[in-house]
Amino acid sequence: MLYTGKGDKGDTKLFGCANRISKASVVAEALGALDEINSFLGICKIKAAGAEIRIGKKGAKVSDVVRHIQDTLFTAQAELAGAPKSVKKSVLTKAEKAIAEIEKELPPIKSFFVSGGTELAATFDTARAISRRAERRVVEATESGEAKVGKNTIAYLNRLSSLLYALARLANKKSGIKEEPPSYA
Repeated sequence: MLYTGKGDKGDTKLFGCANRISKASVVAEALGALDEINSFLGICKIKAAGAEIRIGKKGAKVSDVVRHIQDTLFTAQAELAGAPKSVKKSVLTKAEKAIAEIEKELPPIKSFFVSGGTELAATFDTARAISRRAERRVVEATESGEAKVGKNTIAYLNRLSSLLYALARLANKKSGIKEEPPSYA
């Protein structure tokens, strides 16, 4: 059954918790933000698979990198909800290595860039912005004391926006699109 009706009064239950919480709580908002970025990454993954972009000439397929991000976000959600899960240091390190590999293919950053170029790049830019919101919501939930996550989870969420930005830039580069700085009109 796709529904239980238990949340019809605006509350929900977290993993391992007997008490119900408001769906408007800081924790529920953080879980929703993580769900939102994970869902949007599904679009990025499909578009990346269609573009057949790899990191480096023989490196990982971008669609596979996105799938790994999605799995990691499920871990972060479970941890935030109170499950005995956490983002491991090795996962954070893997994200940092992916960013470093992508940066080797790109010119140095000298300014901000206007989002767009290719549809895939614009999609990754949107994912980056959504990931920043998710990061802020998780930080808010932990700072308020309503939830607890490990330092690797917070660090991973911070790296995630950098990784998505790098993927947006890579998508443009692989398509021969020149990045455009804002004109500040």
